[in-house]
Amino acid sequence: MWLVQSHSGPRRKASVVRVCHGLSAVFDDPNLVSCAGLAPVMALAARAGLHALVGEHVRIDAAGGANPRVKVAALVTGMVAGADSIDDMDLLRHGGMGRLFDGARAPSTLGTFLRAFTFGHVRQLDAVPARLLGNLAAHTPLLPGAEQVAYLDVDDTVRETHGYAKQGAGYGYSGVKGLNALIATVSTPLAAPVIAATRLRKGSTNSARGAERLVADALVAAAGAGATGLVIVRADSAFYNHKVIGAARRRGARFSVTARMTPSVRRAIACIGEQAWTPIKYPNAVWDEAEQRFISDAEVAEVPYTAFGSRRSAEQVTGRLIVRRVRRLNPDSTAGQGELFAAWRYHAVFTDSPLPMRDAEAAHRGHAVVEQVIADLKNSAMAHLPSGKFWANSAWLACAAMAFNLTRAAGALASLFHARATTATIRAHLIAVPARMARPARRPVLHLPQRWPWQHAWQQLFDHALHHPPLAA
Repeated sequence: MWLVQSHSGPRRKASVVRVCHGLSAVFDDPNLVSCAGLAPVMALAARAGLHALVGEHVRIDAAGGANPRVKVAALVTGMVAGADSIDDMDLLRHGGMGRLFDGARAPSTLGTFLRAFTFGHVRQLDAVPARLLGNLAAHTPLLPGAEQVAYLDVDDTVRETHGYAKQGAGYGYSGVKGLNALIATVSTPLAAPVIAATRLRKGSTNSARGAERLVADALVAAAGAGATGLVIVRADSAFYNHKVIGAARRRGARFSVTARMTPSVRRAIACIGEQAWTPIKYPNAVWDEAEQRFISDAEVAEVPYTAFGSRRSAEQVTGRLIVRRVRRLNPDSTAGQGELFAAWRYHAVFTDSPLPMRDAEAAHRGHAVVEQVIADLKNSAMAHLPSGKFWANSAWLACAAMAFNLTRAAGALASLFHARATTATIRAHLIAVPARMARPARRPVLHLPQRWPWQHAWQQLFDHALHHPPLAA
């Protein structure tokens, strides 16, 4: 025991958490499973047609490519449980997992399967996550409000790699050696983002390379998931080009892209009169990296603008240039000294959003939500790109997208809290739950820990995934 001083009297004993004396450990129970939450999640995947979709779209004739529906499902199951490397797939073969699931494969078998992928096979596999997302949205409240307003966010990230045997690894804009993953997410004002499309690219690739194709594919996936109302494609200045914006417009979507400070954009900003600026107040301060300070107020204005004026007329785009300006502080000024004239920092957004100016500017700042998805992926299945083969890592990324969306769908079924929680939280609360397999009267039963803190949410997920009819599409 520890002795502590009490403020209300003399010292007294306080109980502490400690290990029982003489404790021993033996790995000998064939009926225990460490991730009982995989049962409802993979039941949900089966209801959403994961196995059937893989069987329909993926055909691999190379050695090791047989039975892709079983092997892709095994990879996705392992990633839902937290696997971030091929060796981690052995998590599916412990204790009572063989009685809980069919189709578990050894890590060596799954590694051989991934290395059998080529460019064409990856494109076949890319058809599965989009359709699975639509089916999940039909079975779960995954994207509430998507029939009214939805946001499609596009961004890329460099996943650092090590060693000399990684195909496609190179130094990109971040100065880090790795592979470049291009990701598109779809979200609504009421729903956390899910992944609509992914591409793995060489590490030295320009951010916008091939982005127009990804935007087109992601918009199709978003429509299949119920985004039939206003859809706004949001991106940062790396994607400010006529191809990306044209891809959005051809699919009937609006766009909201950070504009580069080109000479024509600077001229448009200079034409805005002082009376046109409207002050805004942020409900929460925003950290400005350039100024290294929190910003709590600013001014906004807008002006009509035609972008890409140097290109042929069919590629020029007319829209709104919404400009936010923030007063630039002079760090060298002495205390009490007034400024001779105001200096401003400008941030421009090029958009054709139908929202009012303030709402359109605030909605564009919501683009940062895609960074949360990237962070989630890097803390789970994308912690490593496990193979030296480029196309194996591309297939791994596609499976990671399916695992992410399945985890998010499980959270949406469990509770309102888990519907917006990170995938790491969902995994800790609902998936990594220990249980014992039993068969009283020859009926399989999972015995879970008594007084599990998230018992109600887990039971709701289990009931919906295994017993309830699907939601109306």
